[in-house]
Amino acid sequence: MKLKQKDSQIAKLIELETNRQKTTLQMIPSENHCSLAVREALGSILTDKYAEGYPGKRYYGGNEFIDKVENICIERAKKLFGVEHVNVQPHSGSPANASVYLATCQAGDTIMGMALPMGGHLTHGFKLSFSGIFFNAISYGLDEKTQLINYDEVEKLAKEHNPKLIWVGGSAYSRFIDFKKMGEIADSVGAYLVADIAHIAGLVAGGVHLSPVPFVHIVTTTTHKTLRGPRGGMIMVTKKGLEKDMDLPKKIDRAVFPGLQGGPHENSISAIAVCLKEASNLAFKKYATQIVKNAKALVEELKKYDFNIISGGTDNHLLLIDLRNKNITGAEAQNLLESVGITINKNSIPYDPAPPFKPSGIRIGTPAVTTRGMKEKQMRQIAGWINEIILNPKSVKSVRFGVNKLCKKFPLPK
Repeated sequence: MKLKQKDSQIAKLIELETNRQKTTLQMIPSENHCSLAVREALGSILTDKYAEGYPGKRYYGGNEFIDKVENICIERAKKLFGVEHVNVQPHSGSPANASVYLATCQAGDTIMGMALPMGGHLTHGFKLSFSGIFFNAISYGLDEKTQLINYDEVEKLAKEHNPKLIWVGGSAYSRFIDFKKMGEIADSVGAYLVADIAHIAGLVAGGVHLSPVPFVHIVTTTTHKTLRGPRGGMIMVTKKGLEKDMDLPKKIDRAVFPGLQGGPHENSISAIAVCLKEASNLAFKKYATQIVKNAKALVEELKKYDFNIISGGTDNHLLLIDLRNKNITGAEAQNLLESVGITINKNSIPYDPAPPFKPSGIRIGTPAVTTRGMKEKQMRQIAGWINEIILNPKSVKSVRFGVNKLCKKFPLPK
């Protein structure tokens, strides 16, 4: 009410975006709907407080209650993921990853990560990212036939280039990751192994994806996506990380502050604490299980319509589709699906002959629709709509009607 009085223009745009989310299906894998409790903490008076430093060692006064909030968040993360040390101050995933570099590497060091076009992330060594500019980045990819990580190739590259740090994890990889094998590879060359679980953190917390914690030195993650919290980041040091370097927690903390950031966003940290509490209960485990069931159901139904699913399926929350046999680009499909209320994103596929802004594929995820309570039946319905609109773009009106009806039946969380 106050916002509408003070700034009607912004209030109206928020209202329009709220309505868009209510009446459309958010199926970008990195998006979700957080609870009202999380949003209440995020919009709290904690946003007014500066808190440079860490609990018990701040540069400003007045942090008695802020310290308690941050400590609760840290302890909840340690317990949920089974790690020795957690920094909850990174503003998002990329600053978290940048902090890891600052803590463990020098400019010019050799690092390894999955290539961005193969499903990796910008911060894992992409040439236009700081990670590819300031470090000697070696990229590993997927097997061209199986479209899976070729661990033998990763091992060969590691022994050839002797990296200081190796990343495992990505933003468009739909299969289980063998963290144990990656740990063995990293150990064989003395490299730090960092698991970026930004996309699968909620699945790990929910017990439906293998945890990297026993096999890696450091874990980074965002706090939204499958974890269903606010936008933020975390860096975790494992027992194996402490065994490699007892000073690693101090190095991580110094890299975050004062290395890369000033004051942390304590309102966001309080909201992360709330989402971590939500993720520790049985209902969240059921939710994480349903995310995967829904993704698998979507895959199987799309296959019936002759959609080419990269790697043949999924083990997590997302699927990548090669649209070349449908004679439509990923960008065209994204726009077409958005016109009927299904929000997905265009995406490169492994060994994509097309450019990034007009790629051959699309990426679809099930976290947000699962939050709304949808299950396998609804996934089969959505797959039918995807097929219908791509086959016949003139069916916009009928498909949009169906999407609207489904959204009314499964409202946003309250």
